[in-house]
Amino acid sequence: MAFENPSRQEIKAILESAGNIAIVGLSDKTDRTSYMIAHALQLRGYRIIPVNPMITEDILGDKTYARLKDIPEPVDIVNVFRRSEYTPEVAQEAVAIGAKVLWLQLGVFSEEANQIASGNGLKVIMDRCIKVEDAVTSPVRSR
Repeated sequence: MAFENPSRQEIKAILESAGNIAIVGLSDKTDRTSYMIAHALQLRGYRIIPVNPMITEDILGDKTYARLKDIPEPVDIVNVFRRSEYTPEVAQEAVAIGAKVLWLQLGVFSEEANQIASGNGLKVIMDRCIKVEDAVTSPVRSR
């Protein structure tokens, strides 16, 4: 059976209930898409948690972690800015930390990551931009 993203209503419910969003591959460079999307999510009231093993400084005012397992608090959504071939490992880490959703950004798709995550009870969204989906499903957000 071919992968199908959740409906817009389901995505809306996922975003409305999201507390912490770990952003894997978040760059500290302001001209990168991951940075711009993370900043937009912060402005919309989401709590972002940067994950990037190459960066030790805070990003957007939040502590950066090398790996998902280093995050000392619950994570609702693992949002991934990595190439598709690296996502199965991220899916395994998302399962290990008890995340609720694995979200692969626009242009990122992995059936293996889907099988790992969905097979362990996570909702999976692939090849969709979290910022766009938030804007489409929740035009007004209050936190």
